[in-house]
Amino acid sequence: MKNWLLLVVSIVALFFVSIPALAHHGQGAYNMNKTITVKGTVTEFQLVNPHSMVFLDVKADKGEIQKWQGEMTSPNRLVRSGWNKKTLKPGDEVTLEGFGSLTGSHSLWITKVTLANGEEMKLGPAD
Repeated sequence: MKNWLLLVVSIVALFFVSIPALAHHGQGAYNMNKTITVKGTVTEFQLVNPHSMVFLDVKADKGEIQKWQGEMTSPNRLVRSGWNKKTLKPGDEVTLEGFGSLTGSHSLWITKVTLANGEEMKLGPAD
């Protein structure tokens, strides 16, 4: 009986530990075969786990404003490359390059961040 109870408790614990791993999609929501570029004004920057986020207002062809979001690597990786919570501030003009959403939404997995002055920001220690 004691062994059976230990087995049940172990299975339940394993289930709860594995839930975050199942929820993590990484780059699975993006078309990794096509790169897109968007230029806009930062409205918010979140240096948060599991992926840092950049939110932009992008002026479309007809002048309307599109709300875009870009997802990046982990904060830990960005901090090791010199980023902090104030690296991108509301009002900053940036160009983001990356892989667009598979659904066609205004979302991308960021592979390159270029500031208005032309400076390309490192996204990881190997960049």
